[in-house]
Amino acid sequence: MTPPTPATPDGPTRRTPPETATARLSRLLTMVPWLLAHQGVELGVAARELGVTDEQLVADLELLFLCGLPGGMPDDLIEASWEDGHVVVGNADHLARPLRLTVDEALTLMVGLRALETTPGIAEHDAVARALAKLEEATGAVGEASGRLRVSMDDGSRESTLSAARDALARHRRVHLRYLVPGRDEVSERDVDPMRVVGIDAKWYLEGWCHLAEDVRLFRLDRVERLDVLDVDGTPPPQAVPRDLGAAAFTPHDDDLEVVVEVDRSGAWVADYYPTEEVVELGEGRRRVTLRVGDPSWVRRLAWRMGGHVTVLAPDDLRASVASGADEALAAYAALDPAP
Repeated sequence: MTPPTPATPDGPTRRTPPETATARLSRLLTMVPWLLAHQGVELGVAARELGVTDEQLVADLELLFLCGLPGGMPDDLIEASWEDGHVVVGNADHLARPLRLTVDEALTLMVGLRALETTPGIAEHDAVARALAKLEEATGAVGEASGRLRVSMDDGSRESTLSAARDALARHRRVHLRYLVPGRDEVSERDVDPMRVVGIDAKWYLEGWCHLAEDVRLFRLDRVERLDVLDVDGTPPPQAVPRDLGAAAFTPHDDDLEVVVEVDRSGAWVADYYPTEEVVELGEGRRRVTLRVGDPSWVRRLAWRMGGHVTVLAPDDLRASVASGADEALAAYAALDPAP
């Protein structure tokens, strides 16, 4: 829909690169509120104000016929007419206001950008800095005050550890890790052939072929007490296949702690959200769920947070730990309010 660039005497006609879907969506989100506020505007005037050709505006209006709320019924779709040379848009009140960030949304975005700005190894620092500058200018004094909020994705792992892991990956060198295993409260020594370094949920991980486990493992870098790059080829074996990290960083293994919990209807989502070994339906919305965990501390937090909707059945020491923590919390509340 973008017209080709005219031919020049020096060579053949060159076409302008096609418009991206992102760019067109951005224009449509701006165009609809403007047209709603200028009902009946002449087609040519609207095209000029929106910075597009008449043909492009007509193509955008034709696309609007296919847009609207979920369901796809006639009443869900945006209406547009321009046959008489005047543009009228209807059934689009949900887009009546231009897309703008609230102050809270802008602050959240700025804090996230500052976290990204401090992340070691990020190449697009200039782009992040420009985006931050525009947001601070738009938010004024509030944006300046947010400059005091500094966060980092380094989350306790030393930058030297992350740099060493990346160096080993780039040079295909094996690494020796001294690694803390929270689930067993022990430190292990292992050799690993690096496969990739990834950031997930504000944590840095090294994925590689672990010679101790003889399998692919994911290591949180803030739990690496020491990382040595060895002068040994670190090319992973053919059977080393990267995990699908789209859903979660944790993949259960046989040597992880087996935990059994019982959940009621309000906690039934646990069986769907976490990787499970077994789920037994107990009736009336209750389930007995067996799962393996690398760090049982999150199970304790889950049980406390769910307030009785999740009950730990096994192992015994974890069940006792949950009960003890709940008693301590109740005692703390009682100390704050001694009245019966």
